[in-house]
Amino acid sequence: MRRFLFVAICLTLLSVLIVSVPNNSRAETDLVKGEYVEVRTASVFAGACHYNGELTTSGRDALIAWSVNSGKWQGVELAGVRAVAVVSAAENLADSNAAREAEIIIGEDASDAQSRAILNALRTRYASTLGKIIEVRRGPLSFEHKGKAYSVRANRFASIDIEAMPDDLCCKMPQLVWYSPLFPIENRKVGYTTKALYEGGPVSDPWQRSGENSAFYGSFSF
Repeated sequence: MRRFLFVAICLTLLSVLIVSVPNNSRAETDLVKGEYVEVRTASVFAGACHYNGELTTSGRDALIAWSVNSGKWQGVELAGVRAVAVVSAAENLADSNAAREAEIIIGEDASDAQSRAILNALRTRYASTLGKIIEVRRGPLSFEHKGKAYSVRANRFASIDIEAMPDDLCCKMPQLVWYSPLFPIENRKVGYTTKALYEGGPVSDPWQRSGENSAFYGSFSF
């Protein structure tokens, strides 16, 4: 009986100690949340013939933009940080086995600590999606969301202008959505690309797309 009581007391004390130990990992990394926009060099919402016509000849590049609203990564507050990446491959990006390369620009408003933290977060969470990161730099970067339109500007790098499809047509006809966003997002919608421009760099030649349903938008968290 005494032995049983001794074991019970020890287990109780152990549970109290476990509860009282601070969760440092949670304190250092709060869920990072924000808005997300992606434009592909192929229509993501189209008829079957249009999709098949582009599958082997297009869709090898994408522009992605993140705008952080809240959260921490390894103790660094990331609210207000913005980043844009271009991802390129020799094959359509729908082929997960195609070797990818990426170039990333981080908004110059971010501090050095924030720049290191967002880059580390993207590398940690999305290493295979980004592929080999060829270049990282900082510069002027804006991310605006007004009504049903998004506008992203990364000076001397890229720009994105998209708007929502009329009547959320992508949701009413999901069988015509042929791709998934490269990065996991919530409340995914297909967007109409008014204009998307990449000015060229180490991962790809310059390209421009306009007037097509080639975008995704929604919210992200990691």
